[in-house]
Amino acid sequence: MSDLDHPVPGRPAGRRAVLRLFALGGGALLLGACGSGRAEGRQWKVGHSEAEWRRRLTKAQYRVLREAGTERAFSSPLDRETRAGTFLCAGCGNALYSSRAKYDSGTGWPSFRQPLPAAIATATDFKLGYPRTEVLCADCGGHLGHVFGDGPRPTGKRYCMNGTAMRFRPA
Repeated sequence: MSDLDHPVPGRPAGRRAVLRLFALGGGALLLGACGSGRAEGRQWKVGHSEAEWRRRLTKAQYRVLREAGTERAFSSPLDRETRAGTFLCAGCGNALYSSRAKYDSGTGWPSFRQPLPAAIATATDFKLGYPRTEVLCADCGGHLGHVFGDGPRPTGKRYCMNGTAMRFRPA
């Protein structure tokens, strides 16, 4: 063994100590990136067992709303919806967004300037290894999408939603 393997007072840390430090730091980063913990510690107005959610939702809706999945860009007809009305949570029917707040962001997902009052909740999502603001239905905790700070005036927000997580009620 060399003295690089054992720290010596007055010398830089040994090779193994440096590798251990990187391994511990990388492991902590991976653990932090494992998800949002969005439902932990929260009580939702609408709650069902996993089996009941599976019965109530399509497979695609379950994957997005209950497992925080994402639909393919440009796959939802709600991205192209232009009629007056309200966008509702597909899981519980909570009114989320007015069609007046909808705009074409060009991203392939229905996008809104702002939600209806008290319609959503947010959580921090680390699934991609960096923090994003996850948008949840305030009533059932279903994953709807994310909010970004690159939207139009007056809010500057882009609520980028999965169409699968919503349904549309015409006015």
